[in-house]
Amino acid sequence: MGEVANQRHAAGPSSVRRAGAPSFGAPFLAADVGGTHARIGLVVGSATGRRPVSVLHYHRYSCADWSGLTAMLQDFVGQLSGTPHAAARENLRHCAVACAGYVLDDAIVNENLPWPVSIRELRDGLGLQRLAVINDFEAVAYATQFIEAGETRSIIDAVQPAASGPVLVMGPGTGLGSAVLLPGQPRAQVLATEAGQISLAPGTEREIEILRVLGRERPYVSFEDALSGPGLLKLYRALCELRVSPARLLTPAEITGAALARSDAAAVEALDVFCGLLGSFVGDLVLLYGARGGVYLAGGILPQIQPFLLASTFAARYFNKGVMRAYLQQVPVRLIEHGQLGVIGAAGWFLDGQQGE
Repeated sequence: MGEVANQRHAAGPSSVRRAGAPSFGAPFLAADVGGTHARIGLVVGSATGRRPVSVLHYHRYSCADWSGLTAMLQDFVGQLSGTPHAAARENLRHCAVACAGYVLDDAIVNENLPWPVSIRELRDGLGLQRLAVINDFEAVAYATQFIEAGETRSIIDAVQPAASGPVLVMGPGTGLGSAVLLPGQPRAQVLATEAGQISLAPGTEREIEILRVLGRERPYVSFEDALSGPGLLKLYRALCELRVSPARLLTPAEITGAALARSDAAAVEALDVFCGLLGSFVGDLVLLYGARGGVYLAGGILPQIQPFLLASTFAARYFNKGVMRAYLQQVPVRLIEHGQLGVIGAAGWFLDGQQGE
């Protein structure tokens, strides 16, 4: 029947692979599945180099174009026939999946995915012996230990080099993900969080007005209701109502495009509120987790709006924590491209699990 592993329900916490530890020798599949895109790779363990795995073949899929994750993985395996890795097709028995949400019985539960995910269907459809599941931001957090400074972009520089300590990884996309990398010996650990579900905390009069509007539609308003693609759309619509103007823009992409072009005042204000709330929330999470090791901002939205983010109230709101301002000045904030990080993180976490058995 095979085996399913899930970080949240495992006997122990996730761990980080030791440098130079033996690698899992055969190629295997690794997937990073979000609400908008799924990234799939054929990977193999690597005992040398900065990263615990090498990505042999990689493809990004649009989730809306497919009937489910099984069909995407089957297509990816089919693609291998036209690559130098065709021989690996017949011996793929292991798969690591990084996915937003959590495992409940046979399903990966997440309301942002366009289709249900059945663990049994994945395992049987691909002939897997073992399927391991980890939260998507846990996987990205795992992978950040292999990132070099040149692969990131500075949002807030610290007054001195980052101290050794927990590293916060978070970012808005289809949802709002967050995880924490906890350093330790001989291995670090990854802490899963549902920080995006924390109650939205307004920091300005305008944000209080927005919260009142959002609160009419639902009994509970979380940070994810504002800091995500769907959340940006909610902010825009709320602001159009407050400005007594028509909501002409229909998608998050249209809103960010109009805001960057300065062609729609409500869109500009919505993106500015978005950045301000994000700065405040990131500062709160740094204090909550004692993230002296720094912050990595990921997700699908922020790389597209970097100039706007830098010019926004993000930094002012990040530092606006009273007597803790000096503490936050020691914590750098950097932007990373999601790219293959989730695939690398899921694969590395899976290899680490093999060594722990």
